[in-house]
Amino acid sequence: MNDSDPLVDVTIAVHSATRPVRRAVSSVLNGTTALVRVIVVAHNIDPAIIRNNLGDLATDARVCLLELQDGIRSPAGPMNLGFANSTAPFIALLGSDDEFAPGALDSWLRVQRETGASAVIPKIAIVGRHNNPLPPLRDGRRARRLDAAKDRLAYRSAPLGLIDRDRFGHLRFAEGLSTGEDIALTAELWFRGRNLAADIDGPSYVGHEDEKDRVTFTPRPVHEDFAFLAGLEDAAWFRRLSGRARTAVVVKLLRIQFLSAIGVRATNAEELVTHQPELRTALGRLERLAPRALRLLSRVDHRIIAEAFSAAPDIERIKVLANDRWNQRSFGALLTPNPLYSLHRQAMVRLFFAANRTDRMI
Repeated sequence: MNDSDPLVDVTIAVHSATRPVRRAVSSVLNGTTALVRVIVVAHNIDPAIIRNNLGDLATDARVCLLELQDGIRSPAGPMNLGFANSTAPFIALLGSDDEFAPGALDSWLRVQRETGASAVIPKIAIVGRHNNPLPPLRDGRRARRLDAAKDRLAYRSAPLGLIDRDRFGHLRFAEGLSTGEDIALTAELWFRGRNLAADIDGPSYVGHEDEKDRVTFTPRPVHEDFAFLAGLEDAAWFRRLSGRARTAVVVKLLRIQFLSAIGVRATNAEELVTHQPELRTALGRLERLAPRALRLLSRVDHRIIAEAFSAAPDIERIKVLANDRWNQRSFGALLTPNPLYSLHRQAMVRLFFAANRTDRMI
């Protein structure tokens, strides 16, 4: 590595002319003292548009503009292209309408030097909302020696922060999925990482919600919601994990993805009944990955699942149970509902926990 080579490659994927990509790039270049390079991927859009939006930053030697025309409405392809073109010791991702707080990358690099971490997990601050509390680290685990299971790292299912490319440069997002393209990637990152560290007290990854053209929040069949499971079912590294580790991953998938899948389809009893076969299939796949996981759910979780699978689901009862679940003094009570759901689904929004931010990455 030469003295002029970047220490961190930051990938920003952008698919829209309205995204404030210049703000994102500027936050990296102007807020970091370490040598960095920003790889901007113009995804299914004329790169000349993105170059124009970058303004004077387009000619900065630290900015690399790539193009990907794949016709696929998913962030996986452009982010994978950014990873594949990274050469720095560390890699990071940034949403095209998000930014790094000044000094964030420098702080993550400092934590990495102090701990030797293969990944540094940052604090996420979402403008206009509470800070993202994920993962819910144990008290005192503010910086280092995280345990993927005990610190519930699976709940941070977007690989934001600093990643050691030497150890994890092979990681790629699952392409061809409607959602969940980052779940297998982050599970491997957290459960196969070394000396994982969090920089909870340092400058934040700052999330904005300027744009409304998100990818993930659209109705789709249940089997599409859980297509990401193949990435775990087929992964040799996942099969080699301890039962405790596999259970930690699947408990999160049950609490977040599976209960969310019930919630967003519980608009009326008839609709929910039509989805029961696919929901049962998804539940069976999750149980096979970690047979003990279902037993670790709370009583109210089990009641919601039982009601959803009844011959005539009582939607009002599910709503009451969802509120009970939300109000419990447990991990679930820390989370904030996602405001992007349409009004007719607001009654069920508390079943959905916005832990997955990959839809924000383009």
